Amino acid sequence: MSDARFSNGVTNINISGIRKLFEAAGPNAINLGIGQPDFDTPTNIKAAAIKAINDGFTGYTAGLGIPELRDAISVKLKKENLFDVSSNQIMVTSGASEALYIAAAALINPGDEVLVPNPGFLSYSSIIRLLNGKDVSVSLNEDLTIDVNDVLEKITPKTKAVILNSPGNPTGAVSSKEDIQALAEIADDKKITLISDEVYEYFIYDGKHVSPAQFSDNVVTINAFSKSYAMTGWRVGYLAAKGNYVGEMLKVHQYLQACANSIAQKAAYEALVGPQDSVAIMRHEFQDRRDVLVTGLNEIGIKCIKPQGAFYAFPEVADCEKATEKLLKNDVVVTPGIAFGDKGEGHIRISYAASMENIKKALKIMEKVL
Repeated sequence: MSDARFSNGVTNINISGIRKLFEAAGPNAINLGIGQPDFDTPTNIKAAAIKAINDGFTGYTAGLGIPELRDAISVKLKKENLFDVSSNQIMVTSGASEALYIAAAALINPGDEVLVPNPGFLSYSSIIRLLNGKDVSVSLNEDLTIDVNDVLEKITPKTKAVILNSPGNPTGAVSSKEDIQALAEIADDKKITLISDEVYEYFIYDGKHVSPAQFSDNVVTINAFSKSYAMTGWRVGYLAAKGNYVGEMLKVHQYLQACANSIAQKAAYEALVGPQDSVAIMRHEFQDRRDVLVTGLNEIGIKCIKPQGAFYAFPEVADCEKATEKLLKNDVVVTPGIAFGDKGEGHIRISYAASMENIKKALKIMEKVL
């Protein structure tokens, strides 16, 4: 029975399955459950933050973020993502998580529908439910990418938005340019918004990243520095969109957070304009780890499609919750696929943002336990 003191939105969501396992793990556990690079933040980025502190740059900033960071993001988006937005069409946020919430809060009325991939990153459905919207499940193709035809079939007059995540969490799948363009065209035709979560854009091993905003003005692009620059704890991300999206979303941000962390913004600026060799090093290392993990899983009889991006594998494991519990008892932390939606049953998510040594140890334990 629900407690009448609390909102329907908050009683309709649960504690994150990822965080719960992360916090339950023992001190000696091999943690393959959380999406956190095991690299340190690059030295030049840390130095920029230290300089900001020593310079006394510790007060509020403009709600949209410091101008030089937004200018740098604008340049980056035009050069790498092939769409053009001004610095006033960019908002710096406290991580991609806040950006996702802001976007949803600015778009959703109670009862509105948002189409989300299933399985998909668990924040999507929870945020929608928290806002008293309705999350509508969209199936994945055999290659674990979002099914464009199913998106078309699920759109109703109540549909406000579709969420795209490529490269995807929990699957590591990368949608094709054709499918991404098709989703952008659907957003235009149906006069809905495509929310594109691109936090893993730099970790693609087969193919190239494609941003839907190059094909449509009805796209809100969400990104962060957390994964690309090993800055998960810095909590700095951004959203970008043409038209008046950001102007409306700023209203939510100002009352929710006021502004992103001033010091982290200076660090993020250095991340964008400074050397990029750390990104290439991480991408190469993650690719090597992916190959060892996927080959190892298949060799011990656990079927796993080779992911094209991010740093997750999504192998098939019967009774994923029981398998997760057995592994946890043997000091290996993974996430049950059902944490990402009911279509995730029969899978576990394994993060290979961990050392090669730990991945190899975990494979030996998986062979014995599973």
